[in-house]
Amino acid sequence: MLKWDGHTHTQFCYHGSNAPLEEYIERAIALGFQRYTVTEHPPLPQGWVKDKALFDELGMPEAELQQYFDYVLAVKKRYAEQIEITVGLELDYLHGSVEYTDRLLEQWGHLLEDVIYSVHYLPGEDGNYCVDFTVDDFKANLLSFYGSIDVLVDMYFDHVELAIQEAGKLPVRSRIGHINLIHKFQKQLPAMNEQQFNQRLEALLPLLKEHGVGVDVNIAGFRVASCEQEYVPQWFIKRCLELDIPVVYGSDAHRPEQVGLFWDWFEDVTSNTGL
Repeated sequence: MLKWDGHTHTQFCYHGSNAPLEEYIERAIALGFQRYTVTEHPPLPQGWVKDKALFDELGMPEAELQQYFDYVLAVKKRYAEQIEITVGLELDYLHGSVEYTDRLLEQWGHLLEDVIYSVHYLPGEDGNYCVDFTVDDFKANLLSFYGSIDVLVDMYFDHVELAIQEAGKLPVRSRIGHINLIHKFQKQLPAMNEQQFNQRLEALLPLLKEHGVGVDVNIAGFRVASCEQEYVPQWFIKRCLELDIPVVYGSDAHRPEQVGLFWDWFEDVTSNTGL
């Protein structure tokens, strides 16, 4: 198995660490990783969320994109003999504003080797809100708007399905990000319906296969006290492997010490599938 961390961040992330990318890479090399994909958050449309302070933390300004790509490409070249570094972004599915992403891709897509396509936002009463900001924000601006956790979960997966379709249009390797991100605050929310989750996840499999999109097996949920589990269930990983849908470990590292966490769990799950 290729030892590959396919979802990572850098100092260009305004809600992460200011540690340089080199520190992440040095840790990956020390842990024996063979491939390392950098997938930073790109800019968002101005005013995408109402809270200006939050907006400023969610993605880099457009003016920094050139600097980001130049920097990652330079690091990629510097470490070429020690580890394969691939250049990517973690794109957001922007419901109603997909043309913004299309414009970014027209300008910068030629530099991309890997893309994570994620659903971080859902529409609320007066704008877009994060599904993973704080539990209080989730309750006040999403749960109250949709009226029940079941309706909210269905809306979330509707957007995941649309994100898969967008990811499938890309000419580079793409994966859907942390499919069960909406589980992040599960211990502090009304009980979620496991049958509903399983049905919605099962329905994603033919869509992933049709569009040639892989799965980011994101372990960041293990690090969150309100979740304490992976964002991709083991049964779903097994079904993906059965269908030859790519599954790629993602640390979702926002600081160097998070690189490679729970790799052993991923290795165990993917090597003990019964296939």
